[in-house]
Amino acid sequence: MTCELLQNVRAIDPVSKTDRIADILINEGKIRAIESKIAEIPAGAQVRDCRGLILGPGLVDMYSHSGEPGFEDRETLESLLLAAAAGGFTRVAVLPDTSPPLDNLAGLALLQQTIRNFSRALPRLYFWGALTEGVKGQQMAELGELSGGTIAGFADGLSLSNPSLVRRLLEYTKPLGKSVALWPCDRALAGNGAAREGAVSVRLGLPGIPASAETAALAAILELVESGGTAVHIMRVSTARSVELIRDAKARGLPVSASVTWMHLLLDVGAIAGNSQDAIEGKKGFAAAFPYDPNLRLEPPLGNFDDRLALIQAVKDGVIDAIAIDHNAFTYEEKTVAFADAPPGAIGLELALPLLWQNLVETGEISALELWRVLSANPAACLGQKISAIEPEAPAELVLFDPQLTWNVERCNLKSRSTNTPWLGQQLTGKVVQTWIAVDSW
Repeated sequence: MTCELLQNVRAIDPVSKTDRIADILINEGKIRAIESKIAEIPAGAQVRDCRGLILGPGLVDMYSHSGEPGFEDRETLESLLLAAAAGGFTRVAVLPDTSPPLDNLAGLALLQQTIRNFSRALPRLYFWGALTEGVKGQQMAELGELSGGTIAGFADGLSLSNPSLVRRLLEYTKPLGKSVALWPCDRALAGNGAAREGAVSVRLGLPGIPASAETAALAAILELVESGGTAVHIMRVSTARSVELIRDAKARGLPVSASVTWMHLLLDVGAIAGNSQDAIEGKKGFAAAFPYDPNLRLEPPLGNFDDRLALIQAVKDGVIDAIAIDHNAFTYEEKTVAFADAPPGAIGLELALPLLWQNLVETGEISALELWRVLSANPAACLGQKISAIEPEAPAELVLFDPQLTWNVERCNLKSRSTNTPWLGQQLTGKVVQTWIAVDSW
């Protein structure tokens, strides 16, 4: 392996809670030294002047979607990992909503066999085991059998509409010692909505989804957690009221953690109309070309401006533990339809870090350490894993990021097979220039 000396790099380490300029020596897949100045340069070492660059632990994505199996034209497992590496992610967990879903050991084993042939330079890939069987989510999967496989935990990636089933699922998963992730969404309340209910959805003529579609389901989940004691991760938090409910649950000692998807921190429902506050203020990475962009059709829908502010504050306060990417690739044909008819989802593994950095860190809304904490150490902890501190003899699971490097979001510059993002065609500032995968991560 190459011996590399990174000089004058800004090392951001959420594990040791340090942010400093240092020289860092990497050799044979490990950090060998970290000092203010490394005077003795090993023979054959590649020396890089890293002034202005940022080095941090590898990023961890708690949940994204794979097109493989079933929809390889959208995304394959390999293209997903290539996109993840390009975005600075060293670990990615995939939801089980593939076709067929990952609700049995045979399907899980097949995918695990597939990734054994991948390059060890790619990020570590984990699979969530399905909570329910089939595509309708009305019957419990063979949880005990799945727990015997190598899974990140249990999730469905879709909402569970039967509270009695959710209660039984939590009872059955409690002794298995695996993470359980639930997305709170009451489908009956959401109906056929396409945007957050309010003045904007009415003005645009889009069917609305009330905030209560999330909060009613969340309140029910928290009641079940309190009565049964099973630890639960709350996915895709998108409303200010949900933040209040989770804050209260944590204050009462309930075993819950929570995540928000990255686009809900950057955009609100006004972006659909082309008048989000960030677009108006001309922040980097935002353009007036957003109106009615089907790539802004998400689940959950983009919230109101106050929701977005509450989510950012919750990240700072630790009420929300992690930022997830929820990367969901769709083909051009699938997304080139009317907004309300578009399948919900957007890609993000290659875009999240630069956009979050420029629009949250550079603006002073959150610190660099806070961003790295919720993109690296905390999501790993929510998966029951650990990220190593940047210290001598630690595995070199790292990402080098240039916050000033500009690039264009074009098909030729993306590793993902799909381009369904509202930032397509725009110039972004900030790009990952290198990702190190720990030698023992596979």
